[in-house]
Amino acid sequence: MPWYIWIISALGLFIAEIFTPGFLLACFGVASLVTGLLSFLGVGLQGQIVTFSISTIVVFFGIRPVLLKYFDVSTKTNVDALIGKKGQVTERIDPETNSGRVTIGGEDWKGASIGKSTIEVGEEVTVTRVEGTKVFVKPVAK
Repeated sequence: MPWYIWIISALGLFIAEIFTPGFLLACFGVASLVTGLLSFLGVGLQGQIVTFSISTIVVFFGIRPVLLKYFDVSTKTNVDALIGKKGQVTERIDPETNSGRVTIGGEDWKGASIGKSTIEVGEEVTVTRVEGTKVFVKPVAK
C-alpha cells in the first residue's frame, strides 16, 4: 500500500476528530501517520498492518488518557451545568401554591423544593435537577 494513502487517511481522521469528542479518531490518525512513515521507508503490507495495530494500541492506552485528563472533555453545559450549583431563594418556595423563585449565578428561575418542604426567602439552596424552566432545590445543610 502506498504511503500517501496512510497520510491522507490520517488527515481525514484528524479532521473528523474536530467534530467528535474523546480523541478516539485522533488515535487512529496518529497510528496512520506512523504507518505512513514506515510505508515510505519501504516496509511491506504485513509490517504496515502490524505497525498500525501496535501504534493504535499504544496511543489509545498511553497518550489518550493523558489528553482526556488535560483537556477535560466532560464539561457540562447549559442546564446540566446547573445541577449541584448553589443559589438563593428570592421568593418563598411553597409546594402548596406551586410558587417560588431562585437566583442561580445571576439568573432567575422558578423554584420547587425536593421533599415538598417550604423554603424561606434568603435561604441558600442547591440545585438537584432541572425540568424545563423549573429548578428543584434543597436547602444547603448548615
